[in-house]
Amino acid sequence: MRPGSRLPRVVAMGGGHGLFASLQALRRVISEVTAVVTVADDGGSSGRLRREFAILPPGDLRMAMAALCGDDREGRLWADVLQSRFGGDGPLAGHAIGNLLLAGVWEQLSDPIEGLDMVGKLLDVQGRVLPMSTVPLDIEADVIGLDPDAPDEIRLLRGQATIAKTPGEVRAVRLIPRTPPASAEALAAITAADWVVIGPGSWFTSVLPHLLVPDLAEALVSTQGKRCLTMNLDDSYETEGYTASEHLEVLADHAPGLRIDAVIVDPTFLRGDQHFATFAASLGARVVAADVRSSDGSARHDPNRLASVYADVMGLVG
Repeated sequence: MRPGSRLPRVVAMGGGHGLFASLQALRRVISEVTAVVTVADDGGSSGRLRREFAILPPGDLRMAMAALCGDDREGRLWADVLQSRFGGDGPLAGHAIGNLLLAGVWEQLSDPIEGLDMVGKLLDVQGRVLPMSTVPLDIEADVIGLDPDAPDEIRLLRGQATIAKTPGEVRAVRLIPRTPPASAEALAAITAADWVVIGPGSWFTSVLPHLLVPDLAEALVSTQGKRCLTMNLDDSYETEGYTASEHLEVLADHAPGLRIDAVIVDPTFLRGDQHFATFAASLGARVVAADVRSSDGSARHDPNRLASVYADVMGLVG
């Protein structure tokens, strides 16, 4: 990075553990990052709260907050508090403290983004956390392979929690409602961004939903900023059996017209995929093959390794 030049404005899109990984990496090389978070979770603590109070599912937003808490003792303590869950078998069992905090703030404020900003200020979050839409969403999917007697029969599944763990093959996903309102703040952040980072994360339920909000998809296509796609490390759960190339194909099918500038992929996921570079090039992307897997060999991104690759891709080194 040249002396005197500013750090790029970065937006990271996704949800759950995948977004947590990209945010942890980005905050090592960027002073502030804006997280744009999916709001379709209907399972666990988030599902219970959205059904009871008709609010945005807070879980993915909470995880993004935790990822952006400071590195000092107080920041790490807040991150642990946000992620902690109540045990036992009472009415609070399974609820994350951060979910209850957000739900409580939203009970007092009519604007969920105002509530997120308020909690972010309280926690001294290093960036901003925004929902991709201002209304809670549902996901439905076309799935094959659920009936062994009719393996090609398409079944309709509904709900993020159900789709994420289906033993069948997900072929396509849609949002309910079909044309949800995008967060105006998220649109502004994408328009102003120098880089937009998409993924990693559950491909059909955390990554692709952003591309199905019409105004959000249009902002991604039209932004003057560059786009970086971070691939997953394996094909577990909803993309089981998919090659790395097929991940790109599915993304292109759900977002016609979207161009990508760089694709970060760990060589272990390519597994001799001969078509990946060609398919990436068809999207306009250069392939950045780099070791970003955790040193323990698990399917987790190492934040320091991923941070180093982001810095290189965004021109922050040298």
